[in-house]
Amino acid sequence: MAAPSLTAKLLSEFVGTFLLVLTVGCNVLGSNATWGGVSIAFVLMVSIYAMGAISGANFNPAVSVTLGISKSMGGPGLDWATVGQYAIVQSGAGISAAICYCLMFGRSFNLTPSDGFGWLNAGLCETLYTFVLCFVVLNVAAARKNATEHNEYYGMAIGLVIVAGAYGAGAVSGGCFNPAVALGIDVSSAARGFGWCVPYVLFEVAGAAAAAALFKVVRPEDFSGERTARAELVSEFLGTFVLVLTVGLNVLAKSKAGALSIAAALTSMIYAVGDVSGAHFNPAVTLAIFASGRCAQLTPGKAGMYVLAQMLGGATAAAMYSFIYVGQSFPLGPVAGSTWTQVTIAEIVFTFLLSFVVLCVAVSPRTKSSHMFGLLIGSCVTVGGFAIGGISGGSLNPAVSVGIASANLLNGGLFYTALIYSALELAGGAAAAGLFKITHDIDVDAAEKEKLVA
Repeated sequence: MAAPSLTAKLLSEFVGTFLLVLTVGCNVLGSNATWGGVSIAFVLMVSIYAMGAISGANFNPAVSVTLGISKSMGGPGLDWATVGQYAIVQSGAGISAAICYCLMFGRSFNLTPSDGFGWLNAGLCETLYTFVLCFVVLNVAAARKNATEHNEYYGMAIGLVIVAGAYGAGAVSGGCFNPAVALGIDVSSAARGFGWCVPYVLFEVAGAAAAAALFKVVRPEDFSGERTARAELVSEFLGTFVLVLTVGLNVLAKSKAGALSIAAALTSMIYAVGDVSGAHFNPAVTLAIFASGRCAQLTPGKAGMYVLAQMLGGATAAAMYSFIYVGQSFPLGPVAGSTWTQVTIAEIVFTFLLSFVVLCVAVSPRTKSSHMFGLLIGSCVTVGGFAIGGISGGSLNPAVSVGIASANLLNGGLFYTALIYSALELAGGAAAAGLFKITHDIDVDAAEKEKLVA
């Protein structure tokens, strides 16, 4: 089959970027605070599936830059000539879309940090979630293994990053994560001053560069290297960091879509590095997999290192969200008059659900899902977050619990609640392993069956 022409590629990039920026503007000017992030994510997702086979569906100069950096380091990606052509077309599409939404609504909006936040706070949000976006693109769409296997989840994984960042980080910076978006907004409001897009673009390009660098760390085999234990531990650190960061930013922003946003972050990162480390991002999940006895590669020493990486990722993320929110944090404990008995039931049951689903869709050879595993696991967080968020907060993860408590400790909070939550969550993980060994006994060899019967 002949390769698409340059004209076809550039037109695809223009159309995809135009639709993305137009959707951003319509949601902002239409005051769609609750579902705007989902709307923007979905237009990105459908455009990726529609035109990914034509141009690669970058629709974002930062994504093109991260692919250029990756290729310059010897990995998969784009040559710099193509990066330049794409960036010019994407920028033009962003400006065109901004003019269009201004004509539709008769007004524009400014590109500035939200009230109460400075440029550093907003810049960190732009850097971090542009990093996540570019990192997910590199892993699900550019990595040689995933590109060869033609996975069906790449567009969904990329689109869900927007849901992850739009609510918590978006409340600080506006949630561009894309120089074409920033440029379009700035041009459309130029009558009130132009140039605010420059720091945004610089922060976003920094995120793109960091994504390429860490892509090389987690997938050295794509750069003529060999897979090492470091790749697995870095993957666990990064996945947990992104998860806990998204938790904290959504809680501090008082987001109504918090559970959905957190689940989106988890889903995207599972798809990004699931084939590198297993994408546990949760000590309770690591315990469940280890206790199930179905993963020979997960030795006691490796499980311990995973938990350490997860805890470090959670604590680092908590320090980051507290810094972004100018020192603010929040406590871990019963919510709105709930009792510890209610918290105990809630955390055990829904951590059990999460861990059991992980075992079924990502570990069991009989019931594992090749393409839906990330969405199914992430959906458990949506379920738990909305179901018990008003009782326990819906932590479901010792790394989340320790991260929240450690950040709040700096503001005079108590840490012991993290120990209680962690014990409950680990109990849920252990219970999931116990049930899994019974319901999925057909996966086990004869010797293990005899142990179960006995």
